[in-house]
Amino acid sequence: MSITTYGLQDIKKEIQHLPQEQVAELCLRLVRYKKENKELLAYLLFEANDEHAFVEKIKAEAGFMMSQLPSHSYLASKSVRKVLRLISKYVKFIASKPAEIDLLLSFCFNYLQYINRNTSYKPLRMILIRQVQKINTSIKKLHEDLQFDHSQEYNRLLDEAQNKFPWFYKNDYLL
Repeated sequence: MSITTYGLQDIKKEIQHLPQEQVAELCLRLVRYKKENKELLAYLLFEANDEHAFVEKIKAEAGFMMSQLPSHSYLASKSVRKVLRLISKYVKFIASKPAEIDLLLSFCFNYLQYINRNTSYKPLRMILIRQVQKINTSIKKLHEDLQFDHSQEYNRLLDEAQNKFPWFYKNDYLL
């Protein structure tokens, strides 16, 4: 005997028929099981009304974490990935492409500031390259006005990365 899994539409229809008290009880029960569910509900209840302030708070936290990077390349790459996981989780909560681009640009500028320019550790170098590619594809999906706003910051990032790192070639990532 197998357990039936229901789709999102089925669950949505069923929730609409429930009284408000029962929906609140289900939400609280769901929040008990995973930390990420609790964080998402807290974001939706307390932070979602001021997205800009929330994004700035994430930038500050990520910047602080980047400033505390260890000097050894292997440990630094683990710490940088931890910062990226944090950013990815909050990007999922916000569900906004412009906010995602803003956070990734901020991450890349922090990377430029705190990573040793002479690093030869390939996994650490690839982190920047993957994020630049991710920003590039995200900018292309935006509306033209937003593309223009973000592309200026993106081009500044490419210039600074090429000036700092001898292994980075901005022509590979131009829009």
